[in-house]
This record gives sequence, C-alpha cells and structure tokens, in this order.
Amino acid sequence: MNATDDDTAVFRALGPVQVWRGGAPLDLGPPQRRVLLLRLLIEEGRPVTVADLSQCLWKDNPPTGAISSVRAHVSRLRSVLDPERQGPSTVLFAESSGYSLRVPREARDTTVFEDTVHSARTAVRHGRLAQARRELDQALGLWRGKAFQDAAEEDFAVRERNRLNAILQEARELQATTLLRQGDLAQAISAAEGLIVSSPLREVSWALLMRALYAGGRPTEALQQYERFRVMLDEELGLDPSPGLKRLQTAILRHDTGVLDGLSPFSTDVVLRTGPGDAPPPLAGRSEETSQLMAVLSRAAPGRTACAVVSGEPGVGKTRLLDELAARAVSAGFAVARAQGGQAQGGSGGRSLPSPAAQLLHALRQDGYEPGVPVSGRTTTGKLLQALSRRPTLCIVDDLDEASPEVQSELRHIVEALPEGPIAVVCAMRAADDPTSSGLLTAFARRGATWLRLDPLTLADVTEVLTGSGEHVTPAHAAALHRRSAGNPFILTELLKLAPDRRTGAAARVPTAVRSAILSRLAGLPEPVRVMLTYGAVDAEWLDIALLADILDEPLRELLPLVDMAVAARLLVWEAEPSEHATSGYRLPELPREVILSTLAPSSRQLLHAALAKHLAMRDDTIPARLARHLRGAGAMATAIGPLSEPN
Repeated sequence: MNATDDDTAVFRALGPVQVWRGGAPLDLGPPQRRVLLLRLLIEEGRPVTVADLSQCLWKDNPPTGAISSVRAHVSRLRSVLDPERQGPSTVLFAESSGYSLRVPREARDTTVFEDTVHSARTAVRHGRLAQARRELDQALGLWRGKAFQDAAEEDFAVRERNRLNAILQEARELQATTLLRQGDLAQAISAAEGLIVSSPLREVSWALLMRALYAGGRPTEALQQYERFRVMLDEELGLDPSPGLKRLQTAILRHDTGVLDGLSPFSTDVVLRTGPGDAPPPLAGRSEETSQLMAVLSRAAPGRTACAVVSGEPGVGKTRLLDELAARAVSAGFAVARAQGGQAQGGSGGRSLPSPAAQLLHALRQDGYEPGVPVSGRTTTGKLLQALSRRPTLCIVDDLDEASPEVQSELRHIVEALPEGPIAVVCAMRAADDPTSSGLLTAFARRGATWLRLDPLTLADVTEVLTGSGEHVTPAHAAALHRRSAGNPFILTELLKLAPDRRTGAAARVPTAVRSAILSRLAGLPEPVRVMLTYGAVDAEWLDIALLADILDEPLRELLPLVDMAVAARLLVWEAEPSEHATSGYRLPELPREVILSTLAPSSRQLLHAALAKHLAMRDDTIPARLARHLRGAGAMATAIGPLSEPN
C-alpha cells in the first residue's frame, strides 16, 4: 500500500501507526494521541464514548480534567487529519454517543491486507498461481512490524492484533503453497522454514515443509522434519501427530505420489486437481444433500435460475458442504463467487466487510469473469445482476444467521431481481425458520428454492469417516466416537486429531478448539443457567429436574425456561424416549459435562456433592448407590450434612 500523491489520507496500522497524505507522513503528535487514533480507527466508523477513550488512555486512574484532555486530543487530531475543512469535519465526527473516525476501506492497510489475502485465496483455489503470488507479496509487504504497535498491550489492540496475526499466518502458508505449486522449491522451502519458526506447533506448516523438501529431492530431510515435529509435540503437549500427517510421512516413505498430489523428487511439476474427473469424494453422510445441490446446478446450467438454502447447527458441516459444491461447480464449468453475510455491513461486533453484492462482484472480477466487458449498472447490486447472466455462475453466501437487517434486505433484493440465466444461488444459515430472516426466506421460497437441513452424523456415517481416514475401526470404537462427538462433524474432526487412546475412555481429553467453543457458549448464558448446569454435571449425565428445583429453591415453572436456554445453547439435549434413564428427557452430552466439571476446584466440587447428598437423603426414592457416590465425592464436607437416615 503506497501513499498517494493526492489529498487522500492513507492510514497504516500494520506497524507503528502512520497517516500519509500527498506522499508524506503527518505529524500525529504524542503517544497518547496515537493510541486514541488507533482506538477510533479499529472501530471502523462506529462511535467511541468519551468515557471509553478516557479509560483507554489512563486506565482506572484518569487525571482531573480527563474529559477535557480527551476533547483536546480529538481537536488536535482533527486539525491534522482534516486541515482544510470548512465547517464540520469529514473524517473525525462528534456524535451524541462519542467520536467516530470514518475512513474508506481502501485507505486502511489492515482492510487492504484482508481483502488482498481473500482475493489471493480465491486465486489459489482456481489455480491462478501467478496472480495469487503477486497479491500475497503485496499483502505481506504491508507489514512493517507488529499490528497496532503503538497501543502495546491495550485490550482493544490485542484482540485485533491476534485476529490479524491469524490471517497473516494463513497468508504466509498460502505463499508457501503457491511457491510449491509453481515449482519455486528453494523459496518454498525457505518460506515453510519461516512458518515453523513463527508457529512451531502448527501442523500445516510442518506438512508444507515436508512436501517442499520431498519435491526438492530431499525425502530423507522431509522424514527428519516429521520426527522432529513428533518429538516436539510429545514433549510440549503429550500428543501425537494427526492421522493426516502420519499418512504424509508414509507417502514419503513409499514415494506415493498419489497421496503427495503428484509431487515427485527433483520435479518442479505439481498436479493441480481441477479436471472434471478429479472432484472430491462424497462427504460422509452427505451424499443425499450433495446430490440435491448438484441437481440445483443442473437446473441452472441450461439457463434457468435455481436456489437452495442449507441449514443446520454450528459445526454440522454447512461450510464443508458448500466447499464441496464449489469444487464440483468449478469442474462443471461454473464461475464461483462467495460472500459472507454475517460479517458484512454493520454485523454486531464483527469487522465490516463490503456488502454481499460487492463481495460477489469482486470475486467474479478476480476470477477474470468480465475481461473487457463494461458494466453500466448504477449501483453495486445493479452491476452484479448484469454480470451474473454472462456465463453459468454459482453464488454462495455463508453465515446468514448473524447478518444485519440491511444485509438481509440487500440479499432479498438480489434474489427477487435475479435475471433468468444460468445462475445458482445457495445460502447457509443455522435455522431456516428464523423469524428475523422471514423476508429473505420468503424470496427464496418464491424462487422454488431447495431446502436442506443437515442433521448430525449417524453411527454409520462416523464409521465411514473413520474408514476413510485409514483408521482400524471396531463397532465399539465407532460407537464411542459417535456418542462423544454427538454426530457433530467439527467435534469428530477435532477428536480425530488426538492420539487414539485420548479420544475416548478413561484417558480421553477434550480437544482445545471444542473446549473453547463450549466455554464460549457457557459464558453467554445467564448465571442461574450456569449454576443449574454445574449441579447437573456433578450429579449425573441425565438431568434430575425435580432435584435441581429443590436444591436451587426454584419452582419447576421457573426452572424450565433455564433448561430451554441450555438446550438452545446446545449444552443440553432433549431425548423424547429416555427409556431406562432418568425421568426427564434432558441429557448433558459427554464433552459439555467434562468441560463444566473441569472448571470446578476440588473444594467446589466437594460442596456440590455435599449439597446433592443432603437433598437426596431427604427423598424416599433415592437409590443408595447414588447417595453413596455423592457422599464419597463430598469427602470431608460430608460431615456438614449431619446424620443421614437410610433411604426407604
């Protein structure tokens, strides 16, 4: 990103904060003013209160007159950013709720970086390696140090820096992949070596290094790198490499170029699987859904418009299914454009991406979709609608659950105004009966959309996944993984990354990514729900609602809404036929229960066991073994319960 020679200000935050105008940097003043600028810049046009800015500059010890100081900093910053203004500023605005800094996306190096990486990712997917390499060089060249460096350890900067660093790591991995596919093996090896230095426990980086070394005629060194990573992983985390990396090691040992994507020693040729016969294999448990989506493409190919809506719980595999569809569409001669609905304009708490229409149009242009063809539409949506009918096109919009009303309205207009042509539009969302999306869903219904609901994987599906991964599968092992994952593809994938003896059984662990997701869901619940779940987790797998109502001193009619919230958060499941289990149909799945229990200190767990034992002792129908288990769990706290009569 180069400073322009006109009056447009360019904001740089990927290193020490800078603002350039007319080819020269502006004097932003003292460090506090730079922190204030970054705090405003990171909000992407959303207002920040004076109190928030004061907290940012002085933490919990603001000086006397802090508010006046903030206003003075803002005033001086405004005079630097908008020196020739006549009347109100066009950059730094004063609003009733605070101050906002409004900077175009193309004038911020952070968003230019993200957009360029997104474009390079699309180019790699479609085999346009030269374009991807140019764009990745451009994106990585924007970094001049640590992101938001002047804000040091400010909370607002740390969060954003971590997010950008994740994209930076992905960009570097894409760069190494592109170099490898282009046959620039010396640079590919160097790039991969840099990756394992920056993220030594990231398996994809080691896989890239092993592939690059093998392609460069150094298979022995590739195997040495595998062993180096295996030892490091065992010493640091007590884990083994994933089955995928083990298969890569075996492929190198056997010179299995099929597994190695066509790489062979001393060869600079890399086979790119883009032909019609190289479509990925069907997804486990999703053959019917894949067939229905392919039918949508078939309806669109002759020149008709076809739509589909894919719904399902988070982690159930919606995005993976869309990836499958996109790969098959490319093989069938479709252009593919993708957009995110949940992080577009105004999405709460998320970064502001361009509107879905702008994202789709940009993807089509990056795909070389409109070379030399002028587009005369007056709006972005109009230009998109004109462009769509020029060749068979698949438009995919993911994450509709979190889309703002403005985004949903725009998408509804696009669906309603789609021209007749070889166009397929497929959207993904959590629930296809969400009342907040009724207008958009009605537009799809009028288009005769195909509706697909992704359910959890069955036991047969899990067995198929294990078999396809080269695992030795027994019925008991498959059943245990099916139960532990609850049929969720995301959880199953994370479990399979663990060593076999740590997936199920006494030595089982909760994968880090799954644990983080469960803790996030717990944190989003009100405290009474968390307390109820904690008692339930200590008690048993099945929820004894009557006992919980007694312990929490809550009438059943007030406890049941708490149960409903836990079900909505996917921390409880309702089973209509609990058969021999507890009389309620609510069950705590294995992983949520284990995570909840892991958050309890030993003393806290003893107190909970003691409380449960006390209330069970007062019930006539208590099973002695159940009471005894809680008394053992209470330990020394059991003496506080007092003498217990034998249950009848």
